Amino acid sequence: MNSESSNRSKVAKQILSALFYASTSLSLTLVNKALLTQYEFPSVLFVSLGQMTSLILAVLLARLFSIIRIPPCSIKTFKSIWPLPLFYFSNLSLGLLGTGSLNLPMFTVLRRFSILFTMILESMLVTKKRVHVMIQISVIVMILGAIIAAINDFTFNFIGYFAVSINNLSTALNGVYTKKKIEAKELGIFGLMFYNALIMVIPAILLASYCGDFSKALNYDGWNNPYAAAYFLTSCALGVLLVYSTMLCTKYNTALATTIVGCLKNTFVTYFGMYYIGGYHFSLANFCGINMSVLGSLMYIYAKYLDRKKVQKSLAKTSII
Repeated sequence: MNSESSNRSKVAKQILSALFYASTSLSLTLVNKALLTQYEFPSVLFVSLGQMTSLILAVLLARLFSIIRIPPCSIKTFKSIWPLPLFYFSNLSLGLLGTGSLNLPMFTVLRRFSILFTMILESMLVTKKRVHVMIQISVIVMILGAIIAAINDFTFNFIGYFAVSINNLSTALNGVYTKKKIEAKELGIFGLMFYNALIMVIPAILLASYCGDFSKALNYDGWNNPYAAAYFLTSCALGVLLVYSTMLCTKYNTALATTIVGCLKNTFVTYFGMYYIGGYHFSLANFCGINMSVLGSLMYIYAKYLDRKKVQKSLAKTSII
């Protein structure tokens, strides 16, 4: 009975953390798209800095009021977390660059390549087990759909494609190493969040200064527009929630499951972007590729459902014995 109750609690945490991550990620994608395209905010790097600074301040404030605890700053702490901050920053910045450079349907479809990278890296570095055949098939269908859609993308943008490609690798590395660091239990979720941002905020400031992003952002005409300013502040707040929800989802699920949840969220964004945001140019092959990729996502859900049923049956037999 206790085993069944514990299993239900585990499943509830997996589902709720996944829903929290999906809703936060969806909201941030739409907000960033509007900020970078509709309101023409000039600096992706400045938005990244805003999100990192907001995260640092939020954790420090929570620590000040004894809501959370984080390990003290030391050389040991920095060694424990490295190289996660590097993957965190590249994932954040290149994701924003890709969002601003591509139409939403193509951005979300190309992001599915992160699933393939995550599946390979997780099986090599974390679980060290072979991935279930049906899950492999579902990932292959997603990737084939993305390739078909990309070949027939009339709005091809090299910078956007390059950014998303590196973003996919960064997402996979970030997810896999986050899982490893959480399981090590040295820093905790809030420690990982805080030191991730703290370590990379100084290099990000130096890079922004060198590239002239501060002057671009400070001279932005949209600051006089309350809606543009509200979108920027909302992006900063959602950036904090996204990091926290990603950590939770990765803690209670696998890195691959977290990546898949993000891509399932993108299923909604794909069709929403087609019909309401614009920038999408229809072609039959591109449309079929996008839908094929979505079908692969649904196949993955079914594969995970069958896998869970198999585990539940195994637990039931064990409890009877």
